[in-house]
Amino acid sequence: MSQQVSGQVSGQVGQIGRDGRGGGTGEQQMELAGSGAPDPEGARDSASFVAAMQDLKDWSGLTYRELTSRAEVAGDVLPRSTVANMLARTTLPREELVAAFVRACGVGPGETDAWLRVRKELTRRERPEPADAVEVASRPEPQERAEPEPRPEPSPRGPRRRLVAAAVAALVVGVAAAAAVVLTGGDADDGAQPRAVTGPSPGPVQIRLVHSGLCLAEQGGRNGQLYQQPCSDRSVPEFSLKRLGADWRLETLHATFGWGCTGVQEKSTEIGAPVEDQECGKRGTAEAFRLEPVGTPVRGFRLRPLHSDLCAGVEEATEREGEEIRQLACTDDGEGQLFSFDRRSAEGAGQ
Repeated sequence: MSQQVSGQVSGQVGQIGRDGRGGGTGEQQMELAGSGAPDPEGARDSASFVAAMQDLKDWSGLTYRELTSRAEVAGDVLPRSTVANMLARTTLPREELVAAFVRACGVGPGETDAWLRVRKELTRRERPEPADAVEVASRPEPQERAEPEPRPEPSPRGPRRRLVAAAVAALVVGVAAAAAVVLTGGDADDGAQPRAVTGPSPGPVQIRLVHSGLCLAEQGGRNGQLYQQPCSDRSVPEFSLKRLGADWRLETLHATFGWGCTGVQEKSTEIGAPVEDQECGKRGTAEAFRLEPVGTPVRGFRLRPLHSDLCAGVEEATEREGEEIRQLACTDDGEGQLFSFDRRSAEGAGQ
């Protein structure tokens, strides 16, 4: 009886075989599920989860083509290019892709459920992350900027008059600097020339955070997660704005993975969810945005995912290079959440 059930469950998948030559039997496939396949229980973040998936593929001994064929027999859709993209990135793949992948690798239903459970826990940020905890603990508290106090002048003549004059002069300079920031959307600290804020229009752009002067880009060029990085014509990916009626899509061109779209990971509506570059058409309104002007004159534009109506930005308005772009609660002043869509030449795009 057990052999009959085993053949019914695994017979079709076993026709392809692990070596791709069609030699596997139902019993062999059931043995494969219980022969010590790598599991995801040790994963503490998305990168280690994907690494465990790579271990599972290595254990299966299957090629991308063979995984795709086995998935088709099981009624799943798992293109070769999708498998390659999943294993090259360090972000969590979609649930249905994880299920199709682990089934194609030969694990049983119980092991498949374990993979999906761990993935869900990581998505909800419920698993302990000791490495991140150490990083947070070692990260210095952000320092508030203090206005420089005026230096008292040593002259004995008219100290009160001189202090009043200095205060008035400082006030005039401060008003002028504030006006420069309001008019241009830049940062007037340290005498730097503020950059003008550019509104959205279709075509190639660099997406710059107004408060830091840094631009949206991946880190290392192989992770869909977006960060604030130094602006460069060689940043990965390249961005283009496309109209969706009154709203916008942020299309991307990746040197390795080709065309994609910016959106919120897993269509999450939670505060803190990562903003990332992934394939287009998989996240619905989580990869469509409302670009909302802030201030009069405009100081910048909020980037608001339609599915959540939250705001993209960096936490605590930090200016640290390499800070992750996340979906955050919108603030009244928009600090750390205002963007400029600086034009890129069509000739420079796509190079």
